[in-house]
Amino acid sequence: MSRFRISHWMSVRWVACLGLASLLALSGCTAVKVKLGMKVYLEKTPIVSIAASLPKGPGIAPGEKSPLVVVVTEPDGKVLQTEGAGHGKVLWKDLKVTASVVTVNQKGIVSLRHDPRVSEGKLAHVTITVPSHPDLRAELDIPLRYDYNFVSNFSGSPGSSGMNGSDGMNGASGSMGSMDPNNPSAGGDGGNGTDGSNGQDGGPGGDAPPVQVRGTLKSGNHPLLQVAVSAAGKQKLYLVDPQGGSLTIKADGGPGGSGGRGGRGGRGGSGGMGTPNGNNGRDGSDGRNGFDGSPGKGGSITVTYDPQVKPFLSAIRLSNRGGPPPVFKEEPVAALW
Repeated sequence: MSRFRISHWMSVRWVACLGLASLLALSGCTAVKVKLGMKVYLEKTPIVSIAASLPKGPGIAPGEKSPLVVVVTEPDGKVLQTEGAGHGKVLWKDLKVTASVVTVNQKGIVSLRHDPRVSEGKLAHVTITVPSHPDLRAELDIPLRYDYNFVSNFSGSPGSSGMNGSDGMNGASGSMGSMDPNNPSAGGDGGNGTDGSNGQDGGPGGDAPPVQVRGTLKSGNHPLLQVAVSAAGKQKLYLVDPQGGSLTIKADGGPGGSGGRGGRGGRGGSGGMGTPNGNNGRDGSDGRNGFDGSPGKGGSITVTYDPQVKPFLSAIRLSNRGGPPPVFKEEPVAALW
């Protein structure tokens, strides 16, 4: 009887643990997390101060994203941080975030548009308030930075992967003979397995388009490079600080698609038992693996740069695997915007 009670108690406890785990797994129910102390509602939490920061660094570059972390302090000095990058208990939905120049989504991710013309010469700013505590507010200036490793990618698309071959079918087992010494009969031979089919070859990689690059210098106390990259009817603009920043331009041929796996040959059927036993069937041959597709061709890259850019050319890096050597032209280039 005691053994039954212990087993029953352990079963009940195990079911309860499974139920709790399932409850937490179901879409991360906020109410459950608050009940378990994993999250807090700010409207039910006394706080005396609020502050905000960007843990990845104080600035942000065009096209970059950076997580925002908000910290609130309770009257006893206890500190609570936001969920997400802050790995804390404060819910983003309990905060109101307004921003200028940059945008902030509902998960506290700060984004700056790629086009430098939108933000050049401006200072991004974020304001965080707590609707349930209207007397509290945090202000955060976000400087714009250009000492960033920008990438402009016009590489060819990868080739499609080949389909795997189908496996062969196993042979049927041989029929049963007789092992009766007074009336012996041979077992039937097993059927042969069928061959696996060949894997399909991968598709070729796409060719990269020709790329035109124009660069000039935005002079001042801290010179910056203005760069325009044009290809396939599209143009991308960059503002690069050559002291710590760079722009990598890619026009590589796309990689070929991987070949499909050859199908496995079917197993030969076993011979039936008898006097004598039947022969086993022959195993089918495995299919050939498909060949990888050929890589695409790299696009040509032509860089036209103003003479003032020459000391900073090392900040412009080029890659066009499978294409012709890049061409550099030095000539006057007016301001790009």
